Amino acid sequence: MNYDDQFAGKTAFVTGAGSGIGSDIARLLAARGANVALVSRQEEPLRQLAAEISETGGKTLVLPTDVSDPRAVEYAVTETVRHFGALHLAVNNAGTSGVVHDVPGLPEDEWDKTLGINLSGVFYGMKYQVPAILEAGGGAVVNVSSVFADRGMPTRAAYSASKHGLRGLTRSAAAEWARHGVRINELQPGVIPVPRQQGNPEEVAKIAERIPARRLGTGTEVAKAVAFLLSDEASYVTGAHLAVDGGFLI
Repeated sequence: MNYDDQFAGKTAFVTGAGSGIGSDIARLLAARGANVALVSRQEEPLRQLAAEISETGGKTLVLPTDVSDPRAVEYAVTETVRHFGALHLAVNNAGTSGVVHDVPGLPEDEWDKTLGINLSGVFYGMKYQVPAILEAGGGAVVNVSSVFADRGMPTRAAYSASKHGLRGLTRSAAAEWARHGVRINELQPGVIPVPRQQGNPEEVAKIAERIPARRLGTGTEVAKAVAFLLSDEASYVTGAHLAVDGGFLI
């Protein structure tokens, strides 16, 4: 199937676009015709990604934004609509893994920081994205969670709690807006290698042994699943959670 014009005429808002899964999502949506607002805390990685996308004819808007700041998120959404004329699609992907610590030793400010980015950041995103999407006539939102929305993660309680909370937030919002033409779903990536692991094949092999598919996933595989949930092919899918994890949760 030819997906080149799948999102032609649409504008997408992608948080955490400066690296990893977020940048892969932004690349794929742009390659399939969408205008993409690139949102992340650091500006330089966004500028590099924007330059890369523009070389293939894609259109982007760089918006350095702290998603834990509601005013910053409001401004970013407003600027996206002003620049491109409308907002149709949103991917709330920005996140942090937080510090490694057991619950009694977890600093309170680190708890607040992790939930501020991973959970409140998604709430702020939808708070301003949904009205803009409604104004454009409807569309879709994907909130990027984790397989640890279904499991506890020792020494990462704040991270796991934030992802569990994202499940409830997504489903509640989906129930609110389905009748108005806005679909909202949760995407759960499995283990995607970070740069440190890519240079350590022994570590990757050890992790892969615990995954039924016997390998780690890729950001592109996650991005393709996000694109499906955003597309008209998923027109009757809302409030769902889709794991792209090689069977990790089996």
